[in-house]
Amino acid sequence: MPDLQLELFSEEIPARMQPRAAEDLRKAVTDRLVAAGLVYEGAKALVTPRRLTLAVHGVPARQADVREEKKGPRVGAPEAAVAGFLKAAGLKSISEAKVQPDKKGDFYVALIEKPGRAAIDVIAEILADVIKNFPWPKSMRWGARSARPDYVQPGYVQPGYVEQSLRWVRPLHSIVATFGPETEEPEIVPLTVDGIVAGNETRGHRFMAPKPFTVRRLADYAQKLDKAKVVLDPERRRDIIVTEAKQLAFAQGLELVEDEGLLAEVAGLVEWPVVLMGSFDPEFLHIPEEVIRATIRNNQKCFVLRDAAHAKLVNKFILVANVEADDGGKAIVAGNERVIRARLSDAKFFYETDLKTRLEDRLPKFADIVFHEKLGTQAERIVRIERLAGELAPLVGADVEKAKRAARLCKADLLTDVVGEFPELQGLMGKYYAEAQGEDEAVAHAIEDHYSPKGPDDFVPADPVSIAVALADKIDTLVGFWAIDEKPTGSKDPYALRRAALGAIRLIRESELALPLTNIFWSHLPLITHDVLGRVLPEVGVFYCHDAETFESEVKRILAEGKGSWVKEFEQLLPTYRNVFGGEGNLMSFFADRLKVLLREQGARHDLVDAVFALEGQDDLLLIVRRVEALGKFLDTEDGKNLLAGFKRAANIIRIEEKKDGREYTDAPDRNLFRQVEEERLAYEIERAKLATARAVENEDFEGAMSHLARLRPFVDAFFDKVTVNVGDKALRENRLKLLNEIRAATRAVADFSKIEG
Repeated sequence: MPDLQLELFSEEIPARMQPRAAEDLRKAVTDRLVAAGLVYEGAKALVTPRRLTLAVHGVPARQADVREEKKGPRVGAPEAAVAGFLKAAGLKSISEAKVQPDKKGDFYVALIEKPGRAAIDVIAEILADVIKNFPWPKSMRWGARSARPDYVQPGYVQPGYVEQSLRWVRPLHSIVATFGPETEEPEIVPLTVDGIVAGNETRGHRFMAPKPFTVRRLADYAQKLDKAKVVLDPERRRDIIVTEAKQLAFAQGLELVEDEGLLAEVAGLVEWPVVLMGSFDPEFLHIPEEVIRATIRNNQKCFVLRDAAHAKLVNKFILVANVEADDGGKAIVAGNERVIRARLSDAKFFYETDLKTRLEDRLPKFADIVFHEKLGTQAERIVRIERLAGELAPLVGADVEKAKRAARLCKADLLTDVVGEFPELQGLMGKYYAEAQGEDEAVAHAIEDHYSPKGPDDFVPADPVSIAVALADKIDTLVGFWAIDEKPTGSKDPYALRRAALGAIRLIRESELALPLTNIFWSHLPLITHDVLGRVLPEVGVFYCHDAETFESEVKRILAEGKGSWVKEFEQLLPTYRNVFGGEGNLMSFFADRLKVLLREQGARHDLVDAVFALEGQDDLLLIVRRVEALGKFLDTEDGKNLLAGFKRAANIIRIEEKKDGREYTDAPDRNLFRQVEEERLAYEIERAKLATARAVENEDFEGAMSHLARLRPFVDAFFDKVTVNVGDKALRENRLKLLNEIRAATRAVADFSKIEG
């Protein structure tokens, strides 16, 4: 079967866009081929800085013929209906249609045959559409193009020229599009896009092999490009760079400091990678290694090296050129060394200048920097983080003063010259500056670690001071943005609030911290609301509560009693309180959703998380996780499965009868109305289980609580085997329904079993 070979040859494609562009091209073309009935055997997209390539193997030479029947109007229908049918079916007269009987009568049916088109013509249409509508993140136009494909008149239009309307990432120079079987010379796809006529001719390396040459299909295309100093496959370019860099380093007893992001970028900058080694002045090694690495990486796209024995950076680097120079690369290395020397001189100056100003002396400038228009300045935020870190410190086992000191200084390095030049070093440079000015080691490390964990693979700080500051930073962000109702929506999360919540959850879980999150949110709100809470609540004596509706009704009750001097404050306060604590989108439910995601990724059942979170006041994430784990183990046992089945049976009966009777059966059953021993035993065992489960939960022994519930199983089974609930005696029926509700109440000590699937 024929193969399609496509190349879109242009000026340099930005490295960051290349992988996505290759995938977009493959998907766009192959999806359209399948939609057109041209099912292919395989497709491969490749990309270099100057060419986007697609090879599709095993495409049919023609579309299949299509034969279909088109049903028309009933025999004897009005002439207008028949005429419309003939036009739609492409028939000249009704005699060309056949009559087909139906249950409702006889109908006209047209037999329509559509011969398949040659695949090359269909492909031409597909490629033209894909090229014209290619989804580049950024694209450009570049002036008028001659009607002659071999000549471009830039900048203006004159007679004989066509207006260039194509938008491409960089100016598109040529298109290779061939189609045909492997055993024959392929045809050129009849494709023209904005004056560019497709052919079978391409070019090699810009400097080392610029002459054009013809290609047929992927095998000879890749082979000829290789001879023309172009490595077509990005993965091969990456392998060449890594292998040669490691060999150069090993020859001098050094190690390459690997960097996947930089490797992918460099592989997207060169078509023919040539790996060279350069050096810089040893005096620069006195500045932090991360600054050296960032300088060399960001400015020259070079790799750094370290001593294999001591893992310390050395004054050498690896660069990747795009040409085999006649002098062996000496001039290229010398040019990079000059630039790196200048850049490192700047970095050294920035670092030494930063050291002259203490971190705390930078803080006043934050008063003029807005964090968010509704959340105040960075200075106000630092005050909030410092206070919250001090409150969290005893809960996480940290020194209060050290936690507050670290929180006060944790953002100060944002105003340093080095972080201004390399924002990715924020936190880390704060640690270096703190150490240089003699801060306690725990304080210095907390300044670096307070952004952690930044993602699912980032480390979690272990030092209590770092944990306190990291939690304070994340909780302040979350409470603040919830207070102003700036929550993530759909895929949009401009303030990285999901990442902040997941980071807080990992800190709590992996540090095994028992924290009452709702209380922490509540105590932090006064700073977010500029002490509105702090002024209002003591005056009216509003009690602390988790529930926004209860809080609102209590405040309204006090208002009705005439304590209205603070109505304006209350009007400011209530929406904020609703945002953080009320409704389905409250902050604690957001934590619950993030915890579900995390636990689900680790293999836990999401319905078990729902079952635990459904209990009122569940805001200690560590205990929630322990409950979920214990519940999961319990439900894997035979007793657990049977108790769950008994619970659901009881819950279903109660729900049906409550709906029928228009009331709830939540009162305690009357023991005097028990008529069978199974009722008495079940009631007795439920009471025992409640007491034992409550004690176990209080001691955080959730597996023990589950074992107490498991003892109910035989008594629940016996009740359903021997006792009829819906009896004629109204009082007896109601009492038995209340007893069934006791099963539901007993299980709520550990979870809401109604949320559990199965």
